[in-house]
Formats: sequence, C-alpha cells, structure tokens
Amino acid sequence: MRANLRLAVSLSLLVACGSDDDKPCDPVAQSGCDNGQVCEQVLEGEATCFAPIEVRGKVLDLADAHGIAGARVVAVDVNGATVSSVAVSGSDGTYALPIPSQRSADGKPSAFSVSLRADAAGYQGFPGTVRQALPLDVGTAAADGDGFVIKSTLTDIGLFAQANAPAGSIHGKVAVPDDHAGVLVVAESGGKGAAGIVSRDGEYTIFNLAAGHYAVTAYSIGHVYTPAETDVATSAVALNLALASDAPGSLTGSVSIVNGNGFSNTSVVAFIESTFDPTTGRGIAPPGLRSPRTGAPNVTGSFTIDGVPPGKYVVVAAFENDGLVRDPDHCISGTADVHVQVAAGQAIATPTSFKVTGALAVMSPGADMAEPLTAAPTFTWADDSSEDQYLVEVFDAFGQNVWMATTPGVSGGMPSLAYAGPALKPGMYYQWRVTSSKKAATTACELSRSEDLRGVFYMQ
Repeated sequence: MRANLRLAVSLSLLVACGSDDDKPCDPVAQSGCDNGQVCEQVLEGEATCFAPIEVRGKVLDLADAHGIAGARVVAVDVNGATVSSVAVSGSDGTYALPIPSQRSADGKPSAFSVSLRADAAGYQGFPGTVRQALPLDVGTAAADGDGFVIKSTLTDIGLFAQANAPAGSIHGKVAVPDDHAGVLVVAESGGKGAAGIVSRDGEYTIFNLAAGHYAVTAYSIGHVYTPAETDVATSAVALNLALASDAPGSLTGSVSIVNGNGFSNTSVVAFIESTFDPTTGRGIAPPGLRSPRTGAPNVTGSFTIDGVPPGKYVVVAAFENDGLVRDPDHCISGTADVHVQVAAGQAIATPTSFKVTGALAVMSPGADMAEPLTAAPTFTWADDSSEDQYLVEVFDAFGQNVWMATTPGVSGGMPSLAYAGPALKPGMYYQWRVTSSKKAATTACELSRSEDLRGVFYMQ
C-alpha cells in the first residue's frame, strides 16, 4: 500500500508544470518547464512538463573496458534522424541522455524505437562498417525516482581505438530545419569524407581529422545548406553551417529483380560518395535518404527519393536484410556501383537499372544478429545450385579484409569452410561474406552472395 502511494505521489509530481500553470509548455521550443523538467506531448492531451526519460550507460574502450571520457552519444530514430541532444561522457565513461517521447497522462513513455550513436577522439565511431546498432524501445523505460530510465547491456557502447588517430576536429552549430529533419555533416579532403551526426539542438563534432583543407557540408532530406571550407591542423576548429534558399533535388531509377528465390521487395539508399567504401559496399547516408522513406522494403521496380540535398552519391539497392542482394556478376551490365551527382532543384535519373537477385542465406555464425564465439568459426551457408566455387571473405570492424579463401561448390549439400586465417582478437567484431561463382571461358562470373548486414560475430 505504501509503495503504491509513493508511486502515485511520484507520478503526480511528474505532471507538474513550470512556473506559469496558465500556459501550456512548448515541446518544440522546450519552454515553460522548471526544475529540470522537459515538455512532452501527451497522448490525446495538451503538452505537459515531466521529468525526463534518460538512457544511461557507459562508453568503453573495447581493448580493456576502461571508460572513455568526452565521447558524444546521441539517439536516432529508425531513419537515422536525431531525436535527442548530445550527452558527453564523464571521466569514467558514464553518460545520461534525455530522450523526448510522447507520454500517457500519468507520464509513462509511449513505445518508440531508437538506437545510439557514439563518437570520440581517437576511436572508430559506432555504428561502423560491420557493427550495427540494435534498437531500444523507449516504452520499456523503468520508473526510477521521479523519472524513467533505460539501462541495459545495449546502452553500454564499446569503441575500438584507432592507432595513430589524427588529433584534428571540426565542431560547431548547424541551423536546425523547422521540421527537425535529421542532419548529417560531412568534412571532405582528398576525396575522402568523415561524418558527424547533428544533435536535435544543432550541435556537431567530427573527430580524428588529419591536417588539411576541408570542404564541409550539411545534408538533411528536404533541405539545402550553404557549404563552407576550413583548414584543420592538430586541434579543434569551429565552423557553423547555415540553411540556403535553394530547393533540393530528387533521384529516380528502377530495380530489376531476377531469381529472387521468393523475395520481391527491396529498398534503395543513397550514400555520400566520399564516405563509401567499395570493399565493404557501405557508406554513410543522410537520415531518411531511402526509398521507401519509412517502413519495410517495398520497391519492386521503379523508385523515387525526393528532397535530396545537392551532392555526390553512391546509390545502392538491396542493402537491408530483405532476402535479396545486389547482383555481384561483373560479367553482365547493371551490376557496377552507381555514382550520381544531384544539383539543387534537379531531378536526376540513375544511369542504369539495378540488377538484384536472391541472396545466399547465412546459416552460421551470425544468421540474424551478432553472434558471440569462443573459438574460430566454421562458416556454413545455403547452397547455390549452379555454382562452381565459393569465395569466403572475413572483414574486421574497421572494414579491413583479414582473410579470404575459396572452396569448391557442392551438389545438394550444405557448403561450409573452417576459418584458417590470422588469430581473431577477443572483443573484436567481424563479418564474413560468401560469394558464389561459375567459371566462364576466361574468368569466373559471380552468381550471388550473402546479405550486407548478416554474418556478424565477435570473439569472447
């Protein structure tokens, strides 16, 4: 009884507004609340002041699990758009990140999926080429004192140190669009780009930049920013970015799905060209630059991505786990990486139709999610009925190819290959991929491969 009374009193305190009770608070401007409270929209009611919902965790060095100070943590939605401000980790690596959320009348948060991003000086950002962030449901936040807290193994973020990481960085403020669309900032030098996510209040930092001259651009779907330039030496450089009056462009194209093995729906994303790694086939996409914009993959032929900011992109189909994969066969047309440049206000058509085919199903390890291992793996996958051989490749968390080997095709069995490369490092994440091929007159032509986001494992 006493516990229930205390909970009722606590929840009643959650809905107490700021000093001016005659006026509703403003959840966009975050005004009208006192005492550390935040203004949240109430389901079927007026916005009200509540104690914040916080994600609490620790940013760790994966080499020895010590806390990383000064790491920046931000929450993003399913489209990669930021939904929070930035939390900076303390001297022991701990952080507390407030997450805006719609509430019920008693202050309980509604179900809402977010994932975490983290960056720090001297470390590879998370998520990366191999490691993918798993979703957190804000609706599962537990009552804690006067507020709600999300804390689990998913809120502790491990980062890999980068050997001899450069000390330069760029930071500043980005004008936030009225619709609060997510913003990505990219600093480019020598054709290579480094990116930083922008918090909901417009702050950004891009770490680990080598000395040089950088072109810096912000990307936000439906908006255009004025690019800027700056020189970076061995310290932090401040640079603010403003919205421009130009209109964004659009991308159109088509997908040709052949031998989909029963799968017929895919998606298309646009990566910033300077962040694209042709070895892993991945890059960094501005939030929401995808067809369809939200929801499950539904592209079966033609597609359109509206609101594309000016810039150079690599457009990729079948990137998600949808049972399909970009056709890897270099012996036919329509399988090369598609590079396009979008200008302000222009509709750009991709030069070729994407060829997409059924993926080779991954059996083990990492069929559905990152799998912990205690010994070197034996890779197993579904057979491709018309292959002559398979190529198996293993990449580390930095996207480096650490081992590759071929094995003959099989007929009617389950293909497998034991790892026989350099010792796998404890705590390091890896991804393996398999590609089937058939011998032609003078070369081997690829038939299919495993999906981009499967086959991830790590050593305990």
